[in-house]
Amino acid sequence: MFWDSVAGVYDIFVKVINAKTHKGLVKVISSEISSTDEVLECACGTGFLSEVIAPKCKKLVATDFSEKMLKKAEKKCRMFENASFAQANILSLDYPDGAFDVVLAANVIHLLDEPIKGVKEIDRVCKSGGKMIIPTYMNRDEKENTNAFVKTVGKAGADFKREFTFESYKSFFEELGYGNVKYTMIEGRVPCAVAVIIKD
Repeated sequence: MFWDSVAGVYDIFVKVINAKTHKGLVKVISSEISSTDEVLECACGTGFLSEVIAPKCKKLVATDFSEKMLKKAEKKCRMFENASFAQANILSLDYPDGAFDVVLAANVIHLLDEPIKGVKEIDRVCKSGGKMIIPTYMNRDEKENTNAFVKTVGKAGADFKREFTFESYKSFFEELGYGNVKYTMIEGRVPCAVAVIIKD
């Protein structure tokens, strides 16, 4: 699996190559988590957001499809007793309806063959009135050009199934019927848009 093979170097992309975007994302995510929240993190990767969320929330369940990514995330967060880790597929989550106050799925929607199914699963496990936080890399600019770095990692095996601009990302959620959404654009080498949806 591609994500198992890059687990050892993924942090270099996040914290060095794309450091500006990562710092902005950490700031946005931190502001959306409270001490009473029970949080599900889908596609946690190596835990670069897990280690930010865990000290702020009541409970964190961090999941990823890649076992090697998950092991790195668990190691980063070993000091947090409120954090647990499990292998999971975002398209078929093994959690009850409405189980979490906040469901976070960072930088994964663009990688899914069935992104709408992924969003529906996030919605299903989120409580009514809870938050769905869905940051995703913007891999196209306003001129519809694909980001050069995205092209490079795509050739390496990180297959971007969807290429979003800020406007097309907003349209994606509007077409799914979500109206109560706050959007934030984070600039960087590979920019990121964050959608924070309050579930009706």
